[in-house]
Amino acid sequence: MSDPADDSGNVVQLGAVRTVANDRAGEEPGAEPRPLAGLKVLEFSHTIMGPCAGMVLADLGAEVVKVEPAPDGDHTRRLPGFASGFFACFNRNKRSLALDLKRPEGQAVAHRLAQRADVVLENYGPGTMERLDCGWERLCAANPRLVYLALKGFLAGPYEHRPALDEVVQFQAGLAYMTGPPGRPLRAGASIIDILGAVFGVAAALAALRERDATGKGQRVSSALFESAAFLMGSHMAGLAATGEPPPPMPARRGAWGVYDVFATAGDGQIFIGVTSDPQWHRFCDAFGLAAMAEDPRLATNALRAAAREWLIPALGEVTSALPQDEVARRCEAAGISWAPVGRPADLFADPHLLAGGGLLQTAIAAMGGGEAVGLPNLPLEFGADRARATLSRQPPRLGEHSAEVLAEAGFNGGEIAALAASGVVSSTEAGQHG
Repeated sequence: MSDPADDSGNVVQLGAVRTVANDRAGEEPGAEPRPLAGLKVLEFSHTIMGPCAGMVLADLGAEVVKVEPAPDGDHTRRLPGFASGFFACFNRNKRSLALDLKRPEGQAVAHRLAQRADVVLENYGPGTMERLDCGWERLCAANPRLVYLALKGFLAGPYEHRPALDEVVQFQAGLAYMTGPPGRPLRAGASIIDILGAVFGVAAALAALRERDATGKGQRVSSALFESAAFLMGSHMAGLAATGEPPPPMPARRGAWGVYDVFATAGDGQIFIGVTSDPQWHRFCDAFGLAAMAEDPRLATNALRAAAREWLIPALGEVTSALPQDEVARRCEAAGISWAPVGRPADLFADPHLLAGGGLLQTAIAAMGGGEAVGLPNLPLEFGADRARATLSRQPPRLGEHSAEVLAEAGFNGGEIAALAASGVVSSTEAGQHG
């Protein structure tokens, strides 16, 4: 990328920092697949839901510009503890524009950028984009073809003006109740509602773009945390309606399969084993030398095995606890039944399946000191007969790293860019300082 030049041909530097795209290790310009190549997206977001939606679009080839508040940027960059990796995880393959939307000059820049965008996505609190004069009605007036994706806590209804968090709606919709043991509701071990809401939002935006192909007009679409959490409760609601029995929390549920549990192995290992059919049961018994169990009429069907869990699971536990975990796994694999070690997040860095299939993308992590890269999960998608995976074309951006570049592409001349930088409406971060 060449630096934008002013009218005299001189190079313009934004905040005395040259903005250079694709200038860091681990980037692969022009990588495939890119089914959304050419789609222009403006992302106004923070934390997980909005950034995740933008990342999905970016991984699929869209040109995503993350518009961050100037001068400090997305607060996710500075979160401590378990959240310190949020920014790196959800902001790859994007460019960063640092813009002060609280000032009329910054709002005017956003309006001008929206004129050439296909999608605007935002996950700010209720009414925030409207207060910044960048809500749907204002940006639609600037670009009637615009698809505006609002990622919120709630869709239309009595709750729509409430703020919300992933954890809040997990409790509100019953997910925490279903996850923990009776009397101890527990949130899921990942921000699954933020991520699910983001993916639903992407689906809505792509559907609106498809409709725009026919009508020529954009529209506002939305997804929300609470409704996403409620969607996950659908099967439990249907079960209640079908049986009249309220579903118990998952740790206390009446199992549908006789052998479907975590078993100890020698040396303090643990392994999950699922035997979900009668043929699997016989193969399992053969693999573990359980001829007597295979012939026991009390265990002849899955329904009978489920009724016998109280004594069957401890009996099988005695068998597995005498064997090393690798041996239990080998026998389960030979029997063709479902099994898995009880893994931890750290195990995924070296998972042979993820490494072999392009399932990890080498991503720079700011919390590790700047330039270090580790493998983070790719989109769980494949394309084409060659089963191609998405790739990393840009590392998570430095704050304002692409400000001048983005403005120049939108038609701002060198003088305008320099003036915006001098006034602080647009800003940039020191080179070498990662997201």
